[in-house]
Amino acid sequence: MVWEELRFQALLRHADDRLVLGHRLSEWCGHGPTLEEDIALSNVALDLLGQAKVIFEQSIKTDLKKRSVDDLIYFREIRGYRNVILVEQPNGDFACTILRQYFFDVFNRLWLNSLQSSIDKDLSSFARSALKEAIYHERHTKSWVVRLGDGTKESNERIQEAVSVFYPLSYEFFAQDEIDQKVFSKGLLPNTACFENVWKEEVALTLLEATLQFPKRTSTQMLRGREGRHTEHLDRILSEMQSLARAHPGASW
Repeated sequence: MVWEELRFQALLRHADDRLVLGHRLSEWCGHGPTLEEDIALSNVALDLLGQAKVIFEQSIKTDLKKRSVDDLIYFREIRGYRNVILVEQPNGDFACTILRQYFFDVFNRLWLNSLQSSIDKDLSSFARSALKEAIYHERHTKSWVVRLGDGTKESNERIQEAVSVFYPLSYEFFAQDEIDQKVFSKGLLPNTACFENVWKEEVALTLLEATLQFPKRTSTQMLRGREGRHTEHLDRILSEMQSLARAHPGASW
């Protein structure tokens, strides 16, 4: 695979993570447990979609098929998406959403912090700006994890169940293939293996503070989101997200 395609594919993964998760969070708009949290989740969703847009714009610079950002978002089939399985999971209750978001927020903050050292000046500049958002996002979700875990019996049980469901899915953040290894070696994107243990340590400390049990590692053989193998949940997201653009192809907004 030529360098241009490697760069495109590597960036596409991180853009898809943010696009899909941002869309998931937007489903809470008008349904948050409180007005303040409704607004907070909507703002985080907008931040993630904004980050996705920037990464998409960077990725198409080396797309050999010369596609636009709209082409990538609205006209790819499900097998063309490269997001991790975690971000496409249903929102569930508030505890599920918060726990899923916290796991992503810790990873995102570590990833953006490392991305500041990218050889690509546009990516490093983006990382410096987006890191400020990521720090806020993590602070917000961490406070909720602790609040729910160390709250009532019911809130503790609900977020403990979310930990059991989502923690195994988080392994995919750190899985690496040939594409990852080549862009890491060139200094374009961070080597996620370098901060996998940091992610685990920080998450473990938060769960301890929240009086939650840290789950044991389980098999990751079925995690193939980076290869385009997704759950039916992503299919439903794309059906909704792409419907208008596909009904009116070529329209300007």
